[in-house]
Amino acid sequence: MNSKNKYGYLFISPFFIVFSIFGVYPILLSLYMSFTDYKGIGSPYSANWVGLQQYARLIKDAYFLQAFINTWKIWGVNIILQLALALILAVIFSDMRLKLKGVSLFRAIFYLPNLMTVSSVALLFLYILDWHHGALNGLLLRAGLISKPVNWLGQPHTAQLAVSLIQTWLWFGHTFIIIFAGIEGISKDYFEAAMIDGANRVQTFFKVTLPLLKPIMIYVVITSLIGGLQLFEIPFLISQNGLGGPEGSLVTMVLYLFNQAFKYRNFGYAAAVAYGLFLIILVFSVIVFKGMFKEEV
Repeated sequence: MNSKNKYGYLFISPFFIVFSIFGVYPILLSLYMSFTDYKGIGSPYSANWVGLQQYARLIKDAYFLQAFINTWKIWGVNIILQLALALILAVIFSDMRLKLKGVSLFRAIFYLPNLMTVSSVALLFLYILDWHHGALNGLLLRAGLISKPVNWLGQPHTAQLAVSLIQTWLWFGHTFIIIFAGIEGISKDYFEAAMIDGANRVQTFFKVTLPLLKPIMIYVVITSLIGGLQLFEIPFLISQNGLGGPEGSLVTMVLYLFNQAFKYRNFGYAAAVAYGLFLIILVFSVIVFKGMFKEEV
């Protein structure tokens, strides 16, 4: 048995070696860098040790605070729309009384945007939202809803709303499939009992569906929170120059981290931002988890 165990360790050792080199070591190195003033030149180990100065700077950094607020604004609109649409459609498509057909086709259509690369999505919406020749402005002008082209990506509020809607369109199908699977996993006996007791659709939703979906909803919210607070690709590509669009309204926390590291060469400070972001995600994930699992008095 001992010799077999040795062979087992031998077979799994390649994974742990690769994971240690490309996973554990970069994490520990970035932690070390966050205590230095490393500028990206030479070895990180030769940089000056500054202790907690980078973290003290992070706490007082008004630009990081603005990036924090921007990230929450974009994610907040996104998750509200995404959850609302996914929940409503999942309930409609799984309704025993309606017995809708073609559910599999709609699931595939809803999930299709999630299969597209983010760069393709950003390019698509850059053309749609273009100020001078965009399809959206052309459509609204022909319909008489606006009198002149709107610079959707040139104003802070409309730029943030545009990114939120793009994220909703991109991830709505993924959320819909998870919630739909959760509803399908609920025993039909509960819904039949509710129908026999005379409950209407609204009462069935709030008294049966929603309470039994709580674990699924927690999973969706927390995973969306983790992904949303790390939002980078769409704001980076939509703003084109990577500096965050009009008045820095599209600068998210990860985009701020990226700019600090690769534009301004403040690798030590960027590492501190990364660990600050990790703590923010951890704290808010715990708050959401505890809040949604709080026992009712």
